[in-house]
Amino acid sequence: MDQLLEILNPHFLLRNALYAGLLVGLVCPQVGIFFVLRRMVLLGIALPQVSNAGVAFAFLLHTLGWHIFAHTETETATALSGSIVFTLAVIFTLAILERRRGGFTENRIGFTYALAWAASILFVAWNPYGQAEVFSMLKGQIVAVPNLYLLFMLVIYGTIFIFLIGFHRNFVVVSYDADMATTLGKNIVLWDILLYLIIGIVISFGVMTVGPLVIFGFLLIPPMAARMVTRGIPLFCIVSSVIGITASFTGFYLSYRFDLPTGSTNVALLCAIFVFLYMAKIIARLFKR
Repeated sequence: MDQLLEILNPHFLLRNALYAGLLVGLVCPQVGIFFVLRRMVLLGIALPQVSNAGVAFAFLLHTLGWHIFAHTETETATALSGSIVFTLAVIFTLAILERRRGGFTENRIGFTYALAWAASILFVAWNPYGQAEVFSMLKGQIVAVPNLYLLFMLVIYGTIFIFLIGFHRNFVVVSYDADMATTLGKNIVLWDILLYLIIGIVISFGVMTVGPLVIFGFLLIPPMAARMVTRGIPLFCIVSSVIGITASFTGFYLSYRFDLPTGSTNVALLCAIFVFLYMAKIIARLFKR
């Protein structure tokens, strides 16, 4: 209980990490529901790894002396730039190939994941300076989040969350049934581009904050769990974010209480919630018979 009260104190030393985790828990599931609706779960695995490769590449450029921002935050800004460029380039390339309907989607995504994973390791291997940073991100050990970065993240994630809520119906219709969206006069290309931009930005910021493994967990597991126990899109969206926020806060508390890696604890907790809801659904079905 003492640790819980300590975490809730506004002057808590690691409060920025807690707030950043709650933002991820709120917003990422709202983006992840479109992966579930479009049956593109594998893409939710590949894109965080692509973003990670962008970060590793940015650190490599920084070590080689290719600086973009001459400031104390130059490493973070450069890494974020690499993450966004890599993620958006890959997601739009995959979207174009998907529209041409050439080959199999799973093959392309599997190839992308393998390439991104290999590239990340090579970029890190060539850059001894970046090894500690990338390894920290892989573990999802969010501890030090600067005030400026948290504010920036709050503005970006807050804007995206409001945008998703405001145009929720359009995103859902285009994702759920493209033919019906066309019949209703929706510009599918426009809404797809906007959604891809949102996905790219959310993943880039998320990977910079909690790492690729954790961002994958918060993108997909809350919507998959909520999908099992809800009916109707509005309730599906609300429950997804509730699961994300609950796992983020509880995981942070458990990691602080027992000195565990925060990211791994969050993902393990998300998996436990998924299994619990799955078992509850099976038991509920047995009682109905």
